[in-house]
Amino acid sequence: MEVLKIRIAHDLDAFDPLGIMNRGIDKTIAEMFKSMHPIFSFSKTAWKPQIDVFETAKKIFIRADVAGVEKAEIGLEISPDAVRISGRRSSHPPAENGRYRLVEIEYGPFERVVRLPYSIDTETVVATYKRGFLIIEMEKLPPVSRQNTPIREE
Repeated sequence: MEVLKIRIAHDLDAFDPLGIMNRGIDKTIAEMFKSMHPIFSFSKTAWKPQIDVFETAKKIFIRADVAGVEKAEIGLEISPDAVRISGRRSSHPPAENGRYRLVEIEYGPFERVVRLPYSIDTETVVATYKRGFLIIEMEKLPPVSRQNTPIREE
């Protein structure tokens, strides 16, 4: 079991100072053209790894399928309410004088941002990379109690 380096922040938007994540229409257009031909890409990310998010009473887990990605190429950024997984999968050219007949594996940079349903304790996050899966284990914080404030009459 190998442990990955994790970057902690109080606000995930601090990871995206240019607002690139918030350009939804740009991403939609880019994905539309990319589906027609993979060479058309307006975005800096070439692909999105598939993920599972599941929880227990006390923890949230994220499992990302990043097969073929070197551990050193994976970036993990954590805030109390979101997780960003990013990195790059390097391509392997065909053998000399070879050519592709089918290309389904996506290569290049990737990024996934997962908004969490509960706030988590960023100090206790554990990430492991095992058999092509990045597994992130996070402890839920107790819900913040809210108090009703009485309104005075003047």
